Amino acid sequence: MNQPMNQPMNQMSLAEQEQAFRKFMPRVYLWMLVALSVTAVVAWTVYNSPTLREFFFANPWISLGLFIGQLVLVVALSAAIQRLSTPVAMLIFFAYAALTGIVFASIFMAYTQTSIASTFVATAGLFGVLSIIGFTTGRDLTKAGNIAIVALIGIIIASLINFFLRSEALYWVISIAGVLIFVVLIARDSQKLKQMATQVDVNSEQGSKASIMGALILYLDFINLFMFLLRIFGRR
Repeated sequence: MNQPMNQPMNQMSLAEQEQAFRKFMPRVYLWMLVALSVTAVVAWTVYNSPTLREFFFANPWISLGLFIGQLVLVVALSAAIQRLSTPVAMLIFFAYAALTGIVFASIFMAYTQTSIASTFVATAGLFGVLSIIGFTTGRDLTKAGNIAIVALIGIIIASLINFFLRSEALYWVISIAGVLIFVVLIARDSQKLKQMATQVDVNSEQGSKASIMGALILYLDFINLFMFLLRIFGRR
């Protein structure tokens, strides 16, 4: 029996919470996996097409447009998710994943395919472990997550500064800090999604959109962890 959308978690039995969790999280991971697949296919396609590589990366204005497009899509989806229909929200999510794939084509030009593949496998394994920790820990990770968000803002600012300084030491500090930050965020976000599963009717329109938003959150966590690990362990 479906729970009312606004029923607090502490009013649900443990069995009902488990049932809601088992319905909600597979959808989240499905949309995340599809988005990662879209990113990978688009990245590989652009990398293997000299025409597309030249079009997207020869002109710095195109690269800037890709970055702005990513930002607009992720902000639009996050801010307007409640007003969008599920198909539109899904379309925006996958469009964002495709734009990310175009940007990611550049990593094939910077790193060996072996190191990209091995880093992806390592990221997937670490992501899985951290998700399990987030689902099973009895400790509230909200405070740790808030600290990680503040630290993330700090490394974004540091990255902008290092764009001009070109400091190798700062590059490594940012990369290591980035890994630690997203280690915390993956566990925190997994815990939040477990709680979200008991706060919406997973079979409703709201539940469908919540699963897309959850997939976006974990997709961003995964992508960023992958990139920071690649910066540390990737072979150029």
